[in-house]
Amino acid sequence: MRMRVGLAAGAALALLLTGCAGEDRSADDGTITLRFQSLAWQQESVAANKQLVEEWNATHPRVRVEYVQGSWDSVHDQLVTSFEAGEAPDIVHDASDDLADFAYGGYLADLRGLLPARLTADIPAQSWETTTFGDGVYGVPFLQEPRVLIANKKILEASGVRIPTPEEPWSWEEFRRISEDLTRRPGPDRYGVAWPFRDPVSATLNLGLSAGGRMFQREADGKVRIEFTEADAVVPGTVHDQVNVDRSASRTALGGGGSDALPGFFAGRYAMVPLGFSYRQQIALQAPEGFEWIVLPAPAGRAGLAQGVSPQTLSVAEDSPHKKEAVAFIDFLLRPANMVRLAKGDWMLPTGRQALADPALRTTRDGWATGVALARHLRPAPAQSVRGYPEWKDKVATPALQEYYSGGIDRDELRRRLVEDGNLVLARYQRD
Repeated sequence: MRMRVGLAAGAALALLLTGCAGEDRSADDGTITLRFQSLAWQQESVAANKQLVEEWNATHPRVRVEYVQGSWDSVHDQLVTSFEAGEAPDIVHDASDDLADFAYGGYLADLRGLLPARLTADIPAQSWETTTFGDGVYGVPFLQEPRVLIANKKILEASGVRIPTPEEPWSWEEFRRISEDLTRRPGPDRYGVAWPFRDPVSATLNLGLSAGGRMFQREADGKVRIEFTEADAVVPGTVHDQVNVDRSASRTALGGGGSDALPGFFAGRYAMVPLGFSYRQQIALQAPEGFEWIVLPAPAGRAGLAQGVSPQTLSVAEDSPHKKEAVAFIDFLLRPANMVRLAKGDWMLPTGRQALADPALRTTRDGWATGVALARHLRPAPAQSVRGYPEWKDKVATPALQEYYSGGIDRDELRRRLVEDGNLVLARYQRD
């Protein structure tokens, strides 16, 4: 998910000072007030969310919704604090890979029996898997973001390389060869690809599904262990070799985020940059006049274009005294036409089948059609329900992958750290 742009630093404090889900904020006349904490941050997205809240309030005078602005940068810690204090919003906007501990900790309501049949049927089963923990469903997945290749159209067309499509994507081997070829053609200090991998873990795991990698294996007793197979090694091995063997990927780009790579991309230094689908919005706004770019599918492996995602979600606090009304608002927010508005505002893909079929999202402009074609290949992120994943990611996987990608350690040492050190971390979260 896009944890890139921070909003108001005081959002979490404001939430704690202005009420909580555990309180029944019904007025004397019976009017109910629900608090909806949104993490929308792009101007278009914030406007779409606020407008939908206004439309709900105009037609539901007895159940009013208060819009509360949250921040992706601080949402996890803020929710921990507010849940523990009994001061969480009624309706919680988050990402599915952040829900496991809240769900298992009893802070989120199990939505089974509350969700309307229309919404349940419209969102595919693989998307519901991202918010299912144990036997319960603890969120509604509604926006998702595949990783794609954003390419300099002029460089690719001048090179004569085959342009991939969702029907005929590049393989990982072909992608590596083409990246090398694109590095040779433009001249010195030019690269076929830049991997902005300041936070490399989720992208590595999610793209690894295409090669058949899983990394996390659930055993018969329900416990999870980390393995690092040849399939798991395909994506990290490709990145490592592009940087350290082929010299077709920029070493300096590894330490930055997606936004950091855009100036070099616009200047023609990088022919391609793998980015989340929503980065198209920044590119459309920031690209210099005359710059032509195209959206390509990420490379495919033995599992085709399969890719892991952690959708944005809407959940209901367990402490909320108005769960039925909160779910009714979520259902309104995620009607097909409204889901399209939210997707366009965030430059992401909706999960709902009807929204995905909307002509507004099937245009070739800005690569929308390519993204929609990838939607059926999206799967739950491999670490979706793994308890202890955040600690493994921060303390083990991130430094290990960063060192491997920069050439500081070899594959055997990478495997040892991910597996041996990683399993020690997970074991602490899985004690009987």
